[in-house]
Amino acid sequence: MRAQLGDQLVVESPATGVTRRDGEIVGLHHEDGTPPYDVRWSDTDEVTLIFPGPDAHIHHIEHGPGSAHEPSRPRTEQPGGQRSAEARGTPLGRPANPGDIGRRVATERTRQGLTREETARRARMAPGYLAYLEEQPADPTAASLIRLADALGTTTVALRGAGIDLPPGLGQALLHPRLRDLGPDECRALLSTHGVGRVAVSTAHGPAVVPVNYEVIDDAIAFRTAPDSVPAAAVGSEVAFEVDHVDEAMSQGWSVLVVGPARVVTEPDAVLRLVDGAHTTPWPGGEREMWVSIQPTRITGRRITAAEQ
Repeated sequence: MRAQLGDQLVVESPATGVTRRDGEIVGLHHEDGTPPYDVRWSDTDEVTLIFPGPDAHIHHIEHGPGSAHEPSRPRTEQPGGQRSAEARGTPLGRPANPGDIGRRVATERTRQGLTREETARRARMAPGYLAYLEEQPADPTAASLIRLADALGTTTVALRGAGIDLPPGLGQALLHPRLRDLGPDECRALLSTHGVGRVAVSTAHGPAVVPVNYEVIDDAIAFRTAPDSVPAAAVGSEVAFEVDHVDEAMSQGWSVLVVGPARVVTEPDAVLRLVDGAHTTPWPGGEREMWVSIQPTRITGRRITAAEQ
């Protein structure tokens, strides 16, 4: 059995001859086209490593002149010569939402001035699959990741996010960064409805900054804690609450700072509303049934992007 990138792998029932499953071959592990293959299944759009059995056969796709690595999916042209999302590798109707590996691959490829087609050729995979990987939160096989790392002159460890336990921001700064202030509406949008933020408080042992799982209810920041915990020291004083995000792959990020008085939520209806609306339980676990609310009196934020954005 031999295949090219973009060919179709069809798995049939040996008893009935009815097609059971098919998918596009998006990765080769041997230059002569022999198994195994990385296959993107048409029914789930997932990519898996396949060792074809006796019930499988290859449907060879006709590759046009000069395009030996053409993907099997049709190329749909849009006005202005733009290829559709499906032709680029992103499923129709699904906006680009790259995962960490995809962002690292795209960033490293851009730094080296490589096109997707050239990178895909070096990595022996279909350009459509590389586009999918860069634009969606995909989970490539170990073999695909090894070939990508080799094509980009890096390592699989780096593409997977080496140093994940280290503080963010160890990478290189942008060549031309831009720091701008965020307006109140942008800040509120970034705070969104919930997540992990940090509250700065004064304790008997001095100032402290601790992370908490928070919710946004009626523009107020609310979090659960225990009465004898460090975050509980926020009650009865003006505190600072901060949320941020750092994109290591793109050397970009933002931060939002909220300042305001903190109080304990004691009204039964208000507590019930917070409990019912909570998106998650506190990550540290344990008994944390005291709700603390911070009413913002000042909201500010900043964002770092590339100067051309």
